This record gives sequence, structure tokens and C-alpha cells, in this order.
Amino acid sequence: MNATNAGGVRRRSVEIVVPVRNEAHVLADSIGGLHAHLEDSFPFPFRITIADNASTDATWIVATDLTLRLPHAHAQRLEHKGRGRGRALKHVWSRSTADVVAHMDVDLSTGPEAFLPRVAPLLSGHSDLAIGSRPHRQAAVVRGARREFVSRSYNLLLEVGLGALPHSRLRSSGGTPISDARCGFKAVRTDVFRALAPHIEHTAWFFDTELLVLAQRNGLRVHEVPVDWTDDPDSRVDLVRTAVDDLKGMARMLRSTLTGHTRIPAVPRRTSTPRVPAARTTVTPVPTARPTGANAHLEYAS
Repeated sequence: MNATNAGGVRRRSVEIVVPVRNEAHVLADSIGGLHAHLEDSFPFPFRITIADNASTDATWIVATDLTLRLPHAHAQRLEHKGRGRGRALKHVWSRSTADVVAHMDVDLSTGPEAFLPRVAPLLSGHSDLAIGSRPHRQAAVVRGARREFVSRSYNLLLEVGLGALPHSRLRSSGGTPISDARCGFKAVRTDVFRALAPHIEHTAWFFDTELLVLAQRNGLRVHEVPVDWTDDPDSRVDLVRTAVDDLKGMARMLRSTLTGHTRIPAVPRRTSTPRVPAARTTVTPVPTARPTGANAHLEYAS
């Protein structure tokens, strides 16, 4: 996946993970459309990884067929079902060899045409984590009144609950409160995620919020952008069970903040962006180290 430009300098890369469970009926169209768009217009090396979370239908068969037909599509299967998308994301993101890892829902509620503007701040080194925002005043959202109420109530609860301590409200790099902790689009620098991953305990829907809390507590830069969003009427989220888990997760994160367990000393820090060399200056490319250890031999279905 990693490639070099005409000058021999390695180009930064992105791995997009699409977690699925029993999505055989929509998987081919969704991944095919995403792959076609990125292949046509995304200017960086990329890989789309279908993370099959122990599906019991034909999802894995469809996924492996896609890896044979689409050059940038890969698949991983998690045999033992875990709750929510967090388990699949943590598994694949932690092992990725890309510079940036991202997540998109299989229903593509957020269109692929907005993918580049969201990951660009991470690829450039400007930000550490990027999220989409549906409540943003410039967002265009199509969704039912019930889902809108639940989403806004969750974000309000998060702002009040996790903001109970001084200077602990979740804020973007622009200094404004993060308005949508659970939007189905997230991207993060891979080295940053590897540092945070051992401290993320929840692997269901609260995974997203826990990632954001840890990022904020460690002074990382979060880039929030408005999204065009069309809700999936086939959503199978158990709202009551999810709400209970969220309340437990918020209480745990508040305790962790009070005890100092959310502070992670080994989180990689951004480096200053190098200046553009003057005209007629010859720049010698610096070799990039090859991945080692667990990342040296990733295996995917193909």
C-alpha cells in the first residue's frame, strides 16, 4: 500500500476500515462504490479493509469475493463475536501499516466525496484525530425525529457528564465543544492510536467516546468537520442497552480522570511542518523505516 512519489519520497497512506456483521445484502454495492470513488479521486495510497465481526450470513463470502475483484479491498474476520464496532476497529487499527486509519459505516451514511477533506489534516500533520459532525450548522442531515432526539440527547449528556470537572469538556482544535462524539466517521494518526489503544477498555459503541476523551485529556488536536448525512433506516442499534453502557462508560472515564489514569506519557506528538525548499534546492529523500514486529507480516483474505 505504501508508495513513493516521482522524487522517491514515500507517500503517506490511509487504511479505511468498514466493520460489518450480517451485511451481505449491502456489502458489495457499498464497498464497490467506495472503492470506485477513492480509486478515481483520492490522491494517496489507500486500503479498504472489511472487518467481519463473526457474521452468520454470507458476509464473509461476499467480502472475500470483493478482495479478488477490487485491488485495494482486503478483509479480516473476527471469529468470536464481540459487541459493537469498537472491537473490530481496535483489532485492525492496531495492526495497520498505514499512516492514518479511518472508519466508515457500511451504509455510507456519510458520502465518500467528503473523505479527503477529513483525512487531509492528519496526512499533513496538522491534526491528530478527525471526526464528522452532524449537529454542525453547515451539516446537511436527513434522519428521523427519534434518532435526532437520541443523538442530541447523548451529546448533551456527554457535554454535561464529562464536563463536570474543570477544563475537562471535550473540545476540537478550534476551541469549540465537540458536538458529535458518535458520528460514523472517525480518522486518527496510526501512531497516536497505538499509544491510546491499550487504555481503551470499551469495545462497543462507547469506544468512539473513550477515544475522544483520551485524545482530549492528552492535549491531542481534534479536527471536527460538518458532514452530509443520510440516516440508515435499517439500523439495528439497541438504544436502551447502548444508553446504559454509555452511562457506565462516562462514570468510569470521570473516575479515570480524577485518578490521573487518562494521562498517557507515551503519546506521539506532532512535529512542525517543514518549510518548502527554495527554488533550485536539491532535497535528498530520507529513507523510511520498514514496519517491524506485528506489523511486518499482516495477512488479509484475497
